[in-house]
Amino acid sequence: MESMNRDEETNRLGAYLRARRGLVTPEQAGIPAGPNRRVAGLRREEVAMLAGISADYYLRLERGRDRNPSAQVLAALARVLHLDDVEHQYLLELAEPSRRARSRKRAERVPARLHHLLAALEVPAFIEGRAFDVLASNPLALAFSPRLRPGENRLRSLMLDPEEREFHADWEAATAEFVGSFRGSIGGDTDDARTVELVGELSLASARFRTLWARHDVRRLEGGTTVVNHPVVGTLHLHRDKLPVDGLTLVLYYADVGSDSAEKLRVLASLATTTANDEADGLVIHNPQDGLPPTDEGAGQ
Repeated sequence: MESMNRDEETNRLGAYLRARRGLVTPEQAGIPAGPNRRVAGLRREEVAMLAGISADYYLRLERGRDRNPSAQVLAALARVLHLDDVEHQYLLELAEPSRRARSRKRAERVPARLHHLLAALEVPAFIEGRAFDVLASNPLALAFSPRLRPGENRLRSLMLDPEEREFHADWEAATAEFVGSFRGSIGGDTDDARTVELVGELSLASARFRTLWARHDVRRLEGGTTVVNHPVVGTLHLHRDKLPVDGLTLVLYYADVGSDSAEKLRVLASLATTTANDEADGLVIHNPQDGLPPTDEGAGQ
């Protein structure tokens, strides 16, 4: 597995081409499979033939001996490998990684105005970074899931936390979506220190992650619908939107107006407010200028 990871780090384009041709069946490509075929996907020479390039040139691409294919060659390969628009764009970025890498080096900080926005929103909302680290969240997000507290990583929680597995009504689909979106988020910048750390940890700890990561699926960061099993209010059918803001992503969960799930979110909002008030009532504020530690009222009487 280590040699595979090293190969992907040094030859990302070749690793992607190998993974994707292994997912296209001969039938999908219009090629007779034959009785003695030993591979499920396409052979290298078949990809080359269908793309209109030489088998030797395609071999050089997969082995990293040629890393500057033209846009026309990449478009032909995308067609043969049945890549959608998102996957085709990812292929282009792998062939020109420097452009993507330059855009990814900015530190991830949540500006004060986004903290104010989160506090004003009346739905579960949080800010995540490109590696799905939770950077900020509002109280309703924490009532929705304690795994949305700042400092948590959504992909790690999904793969390794048993409670998160129970939380998602369709965990298999959720993991496939998350891993594909994660690869789409980081693009060709897989040598980023945070990415290397997270991929290494999950590759060792999760067989499900290893399987999905090897597929090289790429998905766009976008909204959708989800069904979750909340331990307090039960099943929730929710919409999810992901909005880019200052290089970060604002994630919102909300229900259809008047639905049973909308009422359950109101219950969660009430619980979140009660919890916040209880915590505030229990705070003891100590002003260091007083020079004395706080004492219980009436102590010593």
